[in-house]
Amino acid sequence: MKWIVGLGNPGSEYEKTRHNVGFMAIDRLADRHGISVKQNKCKALIGEGNIGGSKVVLIKPMTYMNLSGESVRAFMDYYKASIDDLIVVYDDMDTAIGKIRLRYQGSAGGHNGIKSIIQHIGTQQFNRVRMGISRPEPGFSIVDYVLAPFPKKEDSLLKQMIEDTCDALEYSLNHTFEQTMAKFNG
Repeated sequence: MKWIVGLGNPGSEYEKTRHNVGFMAIDRLADRHGISVKQNKCKALIGEGNIGGSKVVLIKPMTYMNLSGESVRAFMDYYKASIDDLIVVYDDMDTAIGKIRLRYQGSAGGHNGIKSIIQHIGTQQFNRVRMGISRPEPGFSIVDYVLAPFPKKEDSLLKQMIEDTCDALEYSLNHTFEQTMAKFNG
């Protein structure tokens, strides 16, 4: 069973913000495959289904970003899920808007959701899809930037990035993560 965790913040006020691209990707992947991500379990909204013959669980932690690791750990413990089958999808300021970068290990890079996951699972070695949101202009607060919605001029880049993320996630279900990185890290 593969488990895909999209990071974000619960609540309608955060729905369309840069920090919620992980949730946006989970929602789009769920739409593509008719999976309902509504079951409330492990401090998260969870949806189970099949994608390309693989059993998949889609997860949106409801703990707020900075505590995402609590939900990931709860799911791991409850389902005896393997870290090898985990993919975390989240926003990344060091990647240009519209681009995705796949990695299988590394530090949190200042991302509090990833920092929380590393603390709770005890390793930096897990698969990730980083969705680019670019950095704010100099002098613009990082917190205000990540909690702001995408401007209209970035709509097409955002939509394409979400589709690319879903394509990469689907591909990863039947290929190694190394093969997936080679294909999608262009």
